[in-house]
Formats: sequence, structure tokens, C-alpha cells
Amino acid sequence: MKHTVLFLATLTLYLSGCTAVNVQPVSPKNRITHVLIRENPRVPVTDFLDVLVEGFERHGISTKIVPESADFGNAYVVTYVAFQRWDLGTYLADATIGIQMNGRRIASAEYHLRNGGGLSMMKWQSTKAKIDPVLDKLLKDY
Repeated sequence: MKHTVLFLATLTLYLSGCTAVNVQPVSPKNRITHVLIRENPRVPVTDFLDVLVEGFERHGISTKIVPESADFGNAYVVTYVAFQRWDLGTYLADATIGIQMNGRRIASAEYHLRNGGGLSMMKWQSTKAKIDPVLDKLLKDY
């Protein structure tokens, strides 16, 4: 009986898929008004950068996209990586966003679609629908 319950619980998690979000928000003491977003050309999720820019600006933080090789000086720098999976089409499965100042990480956020989303229809949500709540947690004091 124990094995049957454990099997059914595991099967349910796989079929439904689960989203894991881990956020270390920006402290209000940082008083961020502008960030440089370090462009990551290796990210295959075509609308990820647009969603990132819109999210920061929605929280009153202006943005500037800069190339990977730029000199960042004393600025707040946002880095990101995002991965997609394929299941009859591509969808966002994992993302990490970091904010650094002088090479020191001051905040971070991770989005992970467990089991690739399983059979859950939620995996087909847009990048914006998935990442906006993550950015809202990351920038909750702005």
C-alpha cells in the first residue's frame, strides 16, 4: 500500500509539473534607479530580454542594454540566462536573473519548471506570464 501511494504521488507530480521559484530580493537600501542589462546572445528565448526590460521599467527602474564586453564601472548590472525545452514547440523551462554591483551579487532570482512541465498546460504560458511574477518578487520594494 505504501508503495502504491508513493508511486501515485510521484506520478501526479510528474504529470502536473511544478514550478520552483527561488528569489533573493533587492534590498531597499540599494536604491536602484537604473540598471545596465548585460546582453546574453546565447539565450534562445527570443522575448526574454524584452520581458526583463519591461519588468524593471514597470518597477520604476530605467534600463540600458549593453554588450557582454562593456565596461560597467559603478553601475548595477543585470545578468541573465534562460533555457527552453521542446514539446511540440518551444517554451521557457529555466531562467536565472542576477543583479550585481561592483562584481558582488546583491540579488538573484531563479525560475525552474520541474520535470519539464510534465503534461501540465502551464508550461505553454508566455515568457511574460512566467517571468513577471519572478521580477515582482525580485523587485518587491520598488
